[in-house]
Amino acid sequence: MWPNILAFAVGVWLLQQQAFLPGLFWLWLLLPLSLLLYGLQHRTSRPLRWLRRILRMTLWFGVGFFWAAFFAQMRLADALPKNWEGRDIQVTGVISSLPVANARGPRFEFDVERVVTPGARVPAHIQLSWFDGGFGKPAAYPIPDLHPGERWELTLRLKRPHGNANPHGFDYEAWLLERNIRATGYVREGPGNRLVSERVYRFGYLVEMARDSASRRLSRVLGERPYAGVLKALAIGEQSAISPDQWQVFLRTGVNHLMSISGIHVTMVSGLFFALTYWLWRRSQRLTLRLPARKAAVVAGVLAALTYALLSGYGVPTQRTLYMLSVVAIALWLGRNSNAFSVLSLALLTVLLLDPWAVKSPGFWLSFGAVAAILYVSVGRIGRPRWLEEWGRVQWAVTLGLVPALLALFQQVSLVSPIANALAIPLISLVITPLTLLGTILPVDFLLLAAHEVMAWCMTFLTWLSALPATVWQQHGPPPWTVIVALCGVLWLLLPRGFPARWLGLVWFAPLFLMLPPAPRQGELWLTVLDVGQGLAAVARTRHHTLLYDAGPSFGTEADAGSRIVVPYLRGTGVSRLDGMVISHDDIDHSGGAASVLQSVPVGWTISSLPERSPVLSGAANKFRCFSGQQWTWDGVRFEMLHPTWGSYQNDRFKDNDRGCVLKITTAFGSVLLPADIERRSEQDLLERLPDALAANVLVVPHHGSRTSSTEAFIRAVHPATAIFTVGYRNRHGHPKEEIVERYLAQGIETWRTDTSGALDLRFGAGGMTLQSQRQLRQRYWQATD
Repeated sequence: MWPNILAFAVGVWLLQQQAFLPGLFWLWLLLPLSLLLYGLQHRTSRPLRWLRRILRMTLWFGVGFFWAAFFAQMRLADALPKNWEGRDIQVTGVISSLPVANARGPRFEFDVERVVTPGARVPAHIQLSWFDGGFGKPAAYPIPDLHPGERWELTLRLKRPHGNANPHGFDYEAWLLERNIRATGYVREGPGNRLVSERVYRFGYLVEMARDSASRRLSRVLGERPYAGVLKALAIGEQSAISPDQWQVFLRTGVNHLMSISGIHVTMVSGLFFALTYWLWRRSQRLTLRLPARKAAVVAGVLAALTYALLSGYGVPTQRTLYMLSVVAIALWLGRNSNAFSVLSLALLTVLLLDPWAVKSPGFWLSFGAVAAILYVSVGRIGRPRWLEEWGRVQWAVTLGLVPALLALFQQVSLVSPIANALAIPLISLVITPLTLLGTILPVDFLLLAAHEVMAWCMTFLTWLSALPATVWQQHGPPPWTVIVALCGVLWLLLPRGFPARWLGLVWFAPLFLMLPPAPRQGELWLTVLDVGQGLAAVARTRHHTLLYDAGPSFGTEADAGSRIVVPYLRGTGVSRLDGMVISHDDIDHSGGAASVLQSVPVGWTISSLPERSPVLSGAANKFRCFSGQQWTWDGVRFEMLHPTWGSYQNDRFKDNDRGCVLKITTAFGSVLLPADIERRSEQDLLERLPDALAANVLVVPHHGSRTSSTEAFIRAVHPATAIFTVGYRNRHGHPKEEIVERYLAQGIETWRTDTSGALDLRFGAGGMTLQSQRQLRQRYWQATD
């Protein structure tokens, strides 16, 4: 059975790699395959038996592929029309999720019941933010206290799902699709937003109401205690309550899997209710005669697991555990023995039947991979080892088995995770989580306070462990084939004791670490203009050096492009340090991610036009001001600073934009000009001082294509073949302005936009300049194409 389910899973996975959805009429191809399989079912010769198995797996593969395609067709059909993006739409609907608090207001999911605006069409399920005013302006209408299950009449502005597209980056559009969020937007300020009814009594809303009630109780009891957010994550899956610093500790020590509602927690809760029910039920002769104690305990255990899974948000790890427990429960109820691998396979099939996009989630691979590794070293082995030996074997299997997946998904592995998990797993699963759940359900504050105190002790140890040198192995993103080879090495290393030469499994790991990403040759320049939304970040690589020009915007108090986009890109491409970083000026869309980069990656020196005491540069060791005349050569590639002049720093009337660091990079195969956000004044200054130095093959358009820049004289002087607009999708500034784009097109210049193309990879080599778009290289059926 399990090979067929595995073939089904491969079919589902393959569909998620497609650039376009296949027409469902191709489903008829499975009919002749089914007929052939039916005709061979009674043949007994060995070749025909093998053919029958292959045909059966092929059929399951096809069913998985088209099952996922059917779901995708249905989900994509519920779309926001492009002509209704950015327009006021009045709707009535219900808050369907626990609101998440952000710096500027709550974010929540919303079920649309009725569209009031004539002619408008809105998807049934959307995600909204409710801002407290806008960009420095106070709110005219304060944000109300929002609760799940409330019915509201709101005026919205929406846009279709759109995210940044970068190598080794997070696919936000896929994440929205999996959650059936078919539009995002915000609530417009105004008197028309009103509460229609306080409670809508449907099952899903009742679950979210219970989560909301639990969240508020935890907040009321724990207040501002440092690990209140961790307990919220353990009780109701509210992971957003954990601070970035705490997440960093969990990631570095490899215990982050415990901060989601993992299978360990669900199994613990289920086992606790099973044991308690079994113990109590056996003490009643009347109850035992009506229903055997073991069957009653099975029902209690499954119901407890289901309740905890629903309250926790019903993520992939909890789904997998719940389905496995359910299969085991059915087997116990029927009095049958259940094979462990069959249980895991049925859980896999159930997850993919209900959620074909689960294969896009790292939790899917890590969850099923961990359980598969445990079963591989536990089931069918001869002998009964002692509990300590068995525990050590399981820890070794999970740690080793997940290395290829962790390197492929995150390009890092915690080296201290076995030590950290040895303490964290029993403490969090057997002490902290039970106390937190009991304290959430029962009106006994002491239980929550005790859970927080134990968590504080645990965090003291984890924080000390994470601060040790070399706690995390970080490297480039390995090629897919090396991950498969390493998994074969895992299987060989974990063979039962007595198999010869098990150490050879380590050899299979070698390509995972030794197959380095390609690098520029001598004299070549590889420039990647990252898709950071409304802002700029570009990585310039020569044979032995790397420069970061700007670090993208800040996304709020807890996230920025540096940590979300730049650092993952550097790590994935094998860049372990930056030789230099240029922060062109003090605008937050260019400098917002700089602090995160300085904290995460060694940086040789930093050049900027920022004030000397700018907090952005507080982590920089060697920092200098940029000025015209600075130049250096790396590996045959020349870097030259054209602007600003040194005297501009003495002129207080200079705007930050006009003091931006303008960098020109020149190779034997072409050149690129990076002019930051300079405006007409600085463009004219460059035309007067350095008219012959401006010419470049590629121009990153100044100030994102605003009307204040890109004068015709400047464009003629640069005379680029290619112009790149670094803009955010439907940004509030309206960049790039239509007349500016037309100004470039009128001069025969090819134009690109990061909001529609994603990151742009430019390579200056012997064949000239080549340009590749991330959305073209990795096109998927759910991505926005216009």
